[in-house]
Amino acid sequence: MSIALVLAVIVVALVLFSLDSIPIEFTSLGVVCLLALSGVLTPAQAFEGFSNDTVIFIFTLLAMTQGLAATGVVQVVGQRMAFFARFGPQVFVLAMMGVVAFFSAFISNTVTTAAFLPVAIGAAQRAKVPRSKVLLPLAYASMLGGTVLLFGTSTNLVVSAALKRQGMAPIGVTELAPVGLPVVLIGIAVVVLLGRRLLPAREGKPGTEGFALREYLTEAVVPGDSSYVGKPLAELTEGLGLRVIGVVLGGETLNAKPAYVLTGEERLLVEGRREDILRVKDLRGLALRPDVRLSDAELEGPESMLAEVGVPPGSPLVGRSLRETLFVERFGLVALGLHRRPGIQRLTKLQLLGRAREEHSLSTLPLSVGDVLLLRGPRQKVAELAPGHTLMVLEGHEYEPPRYAKALLAVVIFLGALAAGSLDLVPLSLAGLTGMLLMIATGCVDARTAFRVDWRVVLLIGCMMALGLAMEVSGAGKFIGEHVARLGAYGGPRAVLALLMVLTIVLSAPMSNQAAALVVLPVALNAATQLGVDVRPFAMGITLAASCSFITPLEPSCVLVYGPGHYRFTDFFRLGTPLTAVLVVFLVFAVPGVWPF
Repeated sequence: MSIALVLAVIVVALVLFSLDSIPIEFTSLGVVCLLALSGVLTPAQAFEGFSNDTVIFIFTLLAMTQGLAATGVVQVVGQRMAFFARFGPQVFVLAMMGVVAFFSAFISNTVTTAAFLPVAIGAAQRAKVPRSKVLLPLAYASMLGGTVLLFGTSTNLVVSAALKRQGMAPIGVTELAPVGLPVVLIGIAVVVLLGRRLLPAREGKPGTEGFALREYLTEAVVPGDSSYVGKPLAELTEGLGLRVIGVVLGGETLNAKPAYVLTGEERLLVEGRREDILRVKDLRGLALRPDVRLSDAELEGPESMLAEVGVPPGSPLVGRSLRETLFVERFGLVALGLHRRPGIQRLTKLQLLGRAREEHSLSTLPLSVGDVLLLRGPRQKVAELAPGHTLMVLEGHEYEPPRYAKALLAVVIFLGALAAGSLDLVPLSLAGLTGMLLMIATGCVDARTAFRVDWRVVLLIGCMMALGLAMEVSGAGKFIGEHVARLGAYGGPRAVLALLMVLTIVLSAPMSNQAAALVVLPVALNAATQLGVDVRPFAMGITLAASCSFITPLEPSCVLVYGPGHYRFTDFFRLGTPLTAVLVVFLVFAVPGVWPF
């Protein structure tokens, strides 16, 4: 009964993780709650993951990387990348991927992508390379770099902790390097060679000033004295080229039919490119509908500008709406439009139209990581968004790192903390906590910025450790492992290794790579027991495979570049499929060579 219950929880978790409308932290905590209420785990066992030494270290590691970003360490290196453009676009992309992979070996890949994103856009513009040719390789390079060292990604750390809990040796700091380094080199080579043909070259139209041609959602109102009152909607949708996808009047949602006659006071949900949004703003008979407006002098003055900004991981805006955060009062900027990934954008339109009776609007929608806002306001207010912990300016603005003088100190503290934990001078959690406190105490980063980590990652890992323990306690891991081990009778341990890696990659799309690794690891342990072979090659294969899921844009690093690069789902599938296939084939042969069965 326990086995069936745990497997049912996994299936439910997979479904919920794949739904963008349900927060990942809600699903994660729900899993823990179900396991505890059902009696599969005791309350102490269910919450054991949150006090785990590795989870605490991951939190402090994310906080320390905020210090590296605040002192401009990553940004300064990124700003030098444009030098390589003089040797051609391919050399530029190659150099950029090498630099990003190097940093990602030490720093979380999501943090690396977020730090490099604005400077990569600026460097691509100076190098006259389409950003769509640059940003996807940036995300892939950050994921590849996580396969080299133990600290490269939280997946390596959680698998190491799980092995230690099973009484086995944890993953060494450089243990993954003999296979991870070739993975990085092969991955970069594949992206550089195939990216030239498979990646799109989407350029902006003349006058777009570097803005990607992405679709924004915005809201407009028809004033009672508008010149469009009494005229059919077709004059807007056809005559002016605006795409009105919904009409709301008196809390009632109406069909946006061309023959609909405007009566005044309607709220229009409009979707279009940047030029469409500006056209709405400039029309005398329509007005954009931010909840609070800056004065026209502030918006239209000589120092006024447009900016596209992204919502990074760990931003205090994630999960909160523009109205809730008092966005205009706090930032002095007006949000003219919102862009999201296609699947979420469609869901957002349905939410806005379906909730019209409750007077929901764009300003009341919770923001998500990867959302892009089109802002307008004083240039100085845009400059104040640096260093990008709350919002990242995506149009290539370069800012003087506010704590540049502390950069060397931040690097010394960061490397010192990693060395102290790696050499077992102090426990990992204590080394990370000491490093984080030193960065705050020495002024490398302020406390509020340091704690702007992506708490969802910490919650997810703690909860998934409980699910991994439930598979072990209930016997679900042994049950699946016995069935997987039967494949060994036909293809040997190598075939089982290939199956486990493919399963990890498939599960990492809806569940995240950390969760997928923790779910598959108990299966690997039991499969190794059934086959009578060493479990370490299976564990290492799962760990490395978790960082090789390039087929979908669902990884956090890919989400960050999705909007700024104006990508489509098929772009990831087209380049990510051959990249994933090549690396899986390599790992099937390389892993047993380093960790024999």
